[in-house]
Amino acid sequence: MKKLIVISDSHGNAKGIADLLPLIAENDYVIHLGDGAGDMREVRGLYPEKVYACGGNCDFFSPLPDAGEIELEGVKIFFCHGHKYGVKSDLHTLAQAAKSRDCDIALFGHTHSACIEEIEGVLLINPGSLRYSVGKGGSYCYLVVNKGKATPVIVGEKYI
Repeated sequence: MKKLIVISDSHGNAKGIADLLPLIAENDYVIHLGDGAGDMREVRGLYPEKVYACGGNCDFFSPLPDAGEIELEGVKIFFCHGHKYGVKSDLHTLAQAAKSRDCDIALFGHTHSACIEEIEGVLLINPGSLRYSVGKGGSYCYLVVNKGKATPVIVGEKYI
């Protein structure tokens, strides 16, 4: 069993991420989906082996890749910010992109609205935005992957 914390759109709220450090410490991985990926500096310093991240449309001059993939417990996960897949208007392009990579899950941000939806057999997960701390308008996703099955839970406010 692998446990992940999925964060997106922190937009400078490094404190909101720092508040999650105890949770990050007890989980296997943390993925930041862009727009504030630099806010992960402290986490990256403490747990470099746990951190995955990609750049978003507001991560100017970032050396981070636009997207990435990780396979855990037989589940292949595609992660990106989402802006290059038109996620503010439609999720089908993102679902197709994940499917073309043989991925079971697509993690994305950009919209600041948390959602869990399945399209064409791909589980699409947006953790929402951590621009504000959890309890003050922010959210993240707690994702458990076990023996080919994924269970996502949005923690915090679903829609900002």
